[in-house]
Amino acid sequence: MPPKQQLSKAQKAAAAMAGGKKSKKKWSKKSHKDKAQHAVVLDQDKYDRMMKDVPNYRYVSVSVLVDRLKIGGSLARLALKHLEEQGAIKPVCKHSNQAIYTRATVE
Repeated sequence: MPPKQQLSKAQKAAAAMAGGKKSKKKWSKKSHKDKAQHAVVLDQDKYDRMMKDVPNYRYVSVSVLVDRLKIGGSLARLALKHLEEQGAIKPVCKHSNQAIYTRATVE
């Protein structure tokens, strides 16, 4: 075996710096759910649709209004209060976290 060649300090430092240049692990890309673009202000078109459709729903809650009318949660809570005052829906269960309503039937 031939004798090892002596490296200078600069060469040793360059070799040490070049040693750990392995590419980093690529994490798998996860599918991201698209951010919902819900309305935060009730325009006339959505108001008319709400007043026409919601009184016919058998089950009415904040999540139902958010999903079907594409409105924000705070707007849906206000809409439920408005519909209850109008007599279009009646409460089934009112809790601080979840309010459940149903259509108002004529008796």
